[in-house]
Amino acid sequence: MRSAHQRISTVGRATRSFFDQIGAGTRFVVATMRAVRDTKDWIPEFSTHARVLGVESLPIGIFIALFTGIVLALLASYSVGDLVPPYFVGTLVQKTITLELAPVLTGLALAGRVGANIAAELGTMRVTEQIDALETLTFDPMSHLVVPRVLASTLMFPVVVAVAMIVGLLSGWVASLVLLDITTPQFLKGARIFFTDFDVRYGLVKSASFGAAVALIGCRAGLNTEGGAQGVGRGATRAVVISAVMILVLDAFWALVWLSGRTLR
Repeated sequence: MRSAHQRISTVGRATRSFFDQIGAGTRFVVATMRAVRDTKDWIPEFSTHARVLGVESLPIGIFIALFTGIVLALLASYSVGDLVPPYFVGTLVQKTITLELAPVLTGLALAGRVGANIAAELGTMRVTEQIDALETLTFDPMSHLVVPRVLASTLMFPVVVAVAMIVGLLSGWVASLVLLDITTPQFLKGARIFFTDFDVRYGLVKSASFGAAVALIGCRAGLNTEGGAQGVGRGATRAVVISAVMILVLDAFWALVWLSGRTLR
């Protein structure tokens, strides 16, 4: 009887903690949205964070897309073989790159770079009492520290993903020419035949949501850091793990919202 009571208590505490975290996260998002109105605080910082979080992340996106395109071309050829015309390799590469792999793989990679960067930076500021000093000087940490990072990440993730889409298609094309003996007209025919602007729009909207989630999670982890250097490390690790999980959750969410019942016409 006591064991059953302990199990129920454990489940109850875990459930309560889960919903407490959801509530705290929701309040953090609402506070960030309200802080956007303080434009004089975040606009001077925006360009710096756009460069650090976006432009400097371009090599990662390009590197991932380069090899992803090659692998996709080979997998497409292996999967369909002689069952369908060769140009379907271009179709499969184009669809998988733009709809799924460029946004998700790039997002997961940037979750490690951007999420950890934000959490470590803000965490260090928290444990060294720099944030307390800002509050003493009447600076709002939300508008001064959080908003520019969230907006920069939200706007720059689609830029990195767009470049990754282009590089992925180009590397898939080169792999088709060199490794699969598929001609350029065949590959381009496959890439164009089922292409719609929805493919790109879907991937870019997903990547923007990934950027917002990664930045918000990183900022919250950083601002809640405690315990010196070890606390900073724990905060950065937590930010990366939660960001990766959230990217997969958002990926499923957008698929349910936009792809359910939708077919090519």
